[in-house]
Amino acid sequence: MAIKPKYVKQMGALLLEKYPQAFNTDFETNKENVDKLTNVDSKGVRNRIAGYVTRKKQSQAAAA
Repeated sequence: MAIKPKYVKQMGALLLEKYPQAFNTDFETNKENVDKLTNVDSKGVRNRIAGYVTRKKQSQAAAA
């Protein structure tokens, strides 16, 4: 597993803090929501943020 860049972690944490109900454990849904809620132009960066958010949500669901 690759180490995520700082900007991906910061944006993912900010999105989870501001919009916790907008994200779940489904990558495709999270990808669409990242696109709607941010002004990220790069598809690769958007996917990295969505992947980070998805992993965080999955770990939260496993812990609960």
